[in-house]
Amino acid sequence: MSEQPREHGAPSGQGKVFVTGGSGHVGAHLIRRLLEDGEDLRCLVEPGGDRRPFEGLPVELVEGDIRDEAAMHRLIAGCERVFHVAAKISILSPSANEYKDIFGINVIGTRNVMRAALAAGVRRAVLTGSFSAVGYDPDDPSKPSTDDMPHWPFDSAVLPYARSKALAEHEMLKVVADGLDAVIATSCSCIGAWDYIPSRMGRTMCDYSRGKVRAYVPGGFEFVAGRDIAEGHVLAMRSGRKGHKYVFATAFHTLADLIEMWREVVGPRSRPVRLPAGLLSAVSSVYSGALSRFFPNVPQRLTPGSIRILTMQRHADTTKAKTELGWRPTTIRDAVREAYEFFARQGMIDRGVLVGATVAEPAAQ
Repeated sequence: MSEQPREHGAPSGQGKVFVTGGSGHVGAHLIRRLLEDGEDLRCLVEPGGDRRPFEGLPVELVEGDIRDEAAMHRLIAGCERVFHVAAKISILSPSANEYKDIFGINVIGTRNVMRAALAAGVRRAVLTGSFSAVGYDPDDPSKPSTDDMPHWPFDSAVLPYARSKALAEHEMLKVVADGLDAVIATSCSCIGAWDYIPSRMGRTMCDYSRGKVRAYVPGGFEFVAGRDIAEGHVLAMRSGRKGHKYVFATAFHTLADLIEMWREVVGPRSRPVRLPAGLLSAVSSVYSGALSRFFPNVPQRLTPGSIRILTMQRHADTTKAKTELGWRPTTIRDAVREAYEFFARQGMIDRGVLVGATVAEPAAQ
């Protein structure tokens, strides 16, 4: 039987919650949402990992590597619920070692966390899924994808990350077959505050604010506001059906839509030029692999994989999340504004005139 909804912000009184990936964009939103509910959190950080997202938060921090099964058993012991958000995201051309990292973290790591959750007797676990692991119609990729569409593995453009997230779901379901109560909360491309790393879209927004975005390709994707995906995780934990997947997407937007939203909050900038996707894909295919291999730390905004994703114009069907969980999305426009305010506070972009607001003070360093 699903739990009864409770007032937002009221303490749950349901024991300690274990969270992985709290330093990432989705995870940072989730831990703040859980703290609003009065949850007692134990948050995993990798040794030497970024702790900025946890500064000033009343959480228990523990170090460990999700690829270490013994460590996961030790750290999850005593917890009542688990949110497994951590993953290695990559849309580049992986090296041999990067393939191992993607598989080890996303697949083996998920198996370890879920096995440890089962052994610890947790009441429920939620795995953060990726929209890239949700299936689509190969004859019409823009047709809305539902939660139950199987992953399509035969497209040569399917990224290793997408394959690894599909396998991660499989590993979770194997543990569900052994008795674990777990569900999947699938995230699309997240936009919002608490983007410390920052994400690919976050970096692009920062570049745009500095006038460095000169061109873009036609195409679009499903985006999710940070507050919406956090709420989705909470609802999946509370009311999701065992072994089921729920897709959370706030709205589909094109890159042109996002650029206009950025202009609203950042202020006037020269308009980027729209370039043919085929041209950029051909150019990026020449240099992307070499950059990934010889200069892995050089940011790549548009890779062959990312261009392919944009031109597929994938849409999500979120009916199941709305009808079964009562999930109600907000807007990406609000999420863009929240991202701007966050980046300005962090000193990652210069604070200018915010449309609809007064001139703000300089960003704190």
